[in-house]
Amino acid sequence: MIKPDKTFIDRCIKDDKGNITITQSPNLPIIVWIIATVISKFTEGTIQTFFGLIAFGAIFTWAWLELFQGVNYLRKALGLAVLIATIYSRL
Repeated sequence: MIKPDKTFIDRCIKDDKGNITITQSPNLPIIVWIIATVISKFTEGTIQTFFGLIAFGAIFTWAWLELFQGVNYLRKALGLAVLIATIYSRL
């Protein structure tokens, strides 16, 4: 039996196995970003700058991974949006 091609909606919200994957538990770059962002908000000077850079690197990494390894179009679009916003915030 030939399987019909996935519809655009299926490609937006489902993974290769057909599971709906709109959300997922946080992975390491997101956890590092949250922690570094919180620390940078409560510190000053060099430490604030250091944790700000760590936060930027972590969210950039997460966005890059989502853009190129995301399981569906929605996750890839989210990665692209966050990547653009992250770069724009540093300009």
